[in-house]
Amino acid sequence: MKSNTISLEHGAGGEVMQALIGEIILKNFHNKSAGSIGLECLDDGSTVRLEGFNKGCELVMTTDSHVITPAFFPNTNIGRLAVSGTVNDLTVMGAKPLALTCAVIVPEGFPLKEFEEIIKTMDKTAAEVGVPIITGDTKTMEKTALDSIILNTAGLGITDSPVRDSGLQPGDKILVTGTIGDHGISLMAHREGFDFDTDLASDSAPLWKLIEPLLKLRTPEGEPVITAMKDPTRGGLANALNEMAEKSGAGILIEEDWIPFKPAVSAACEMLGLDPLEVANEGKAVIGVKPGFEDEVLSILRQHPYGRDAAVIGEVTPDKKEVVLRNRFGGMRFVDVPAGDPIPRVC
Repeated sequence: MKSNTISLEHGAGGEVMQALIGEIILKNFHNKSAGSIGLECLDDGSTVRLEGFNKGCELVMTTDSHVITPAFFPNTNIGRLAVSGTVNDLTVMGAKPLALTCAVIVPEGFPLKEFEEIIKTMDKTAAEVGVPIITGDTKTMEKTALDSIILNTAGLGITDSPVRDSGLQPGDKILVTGTIGDHGISLMAHREGFDFDTDLASDSAPLWKLIEPLLKLRTPEGEPVITAMKDPTRGGLANALNEMAEKSGAGILIEEDWIPFKPAVSAACEMLGLDPLEVANEGKAVIGVKPGFEDEVLSILRQHPYGRDAAVIGEVTPDKKEVVLRNRFGGMRFVDVPAGDPIPRVC
């Protein structure tokens, strides 16, 4: 790393953050695994092997800190974001959510009414997927030291067949569960006071009930139809696809015209010079599907409110570890790993 101090980019989900994790965190943690997927895998969570239980059955653990500002934004607040993010990290690893934790850091002067609303929202969001919030911690800080509430949520899940973000094979189809960029653009518009004459809102949502039926799908040979999953949060779809390609040792070709965007998101990104592929999402998943099963998967996804705009956006290629986008005219460009998040404090 070139810098001697922490910058905002070190927590933005792109190349700078990956360097921080690789060169300092992973280098100095020496006992990093308790199951088949450890910290060094840099997946959405890690597994804990259960001795004496069914062979292959593992717990999945994940944790997230949420520093979004403002705490209230179109459609919801930081409470829904926190619960959804942790549930989704478990979900894309194929794990049924069992329990969540909630740690809160609140600045003095924060309105109690807003604090209670956030807690109620967390409870309501967790109830969507039937997961309890079973323990937590509360701290306060001087208002000069903290500008808004911070939440940390950890999640515990269980699976007998973990889904990795590194399981893509050439020929697999790449799906997304809905429109891309809604959360980041709606938050930015709200925070900066932009008026795009639209009701754009955050897509924050817990996806377990959407994804659960897919985990049961098998090929005639008994293999899982779902080969890989990831949630495209910080760094957006661009970062998620690059991570999946790099870890799988394969390439990904996506079709620009197949990627679902709301018109307001496309217009805002064009106006502001943003790449919508790099904008954060908080209620979407990227899914690798064995070829020939994509229509069945789409049919299942589209039956759920959170999956109505699901689409196939490309496929896995045998090329080197790179992501390529083909536009409507047949031109190609590389989809690079974002250096950081174009919209800071988005989650």
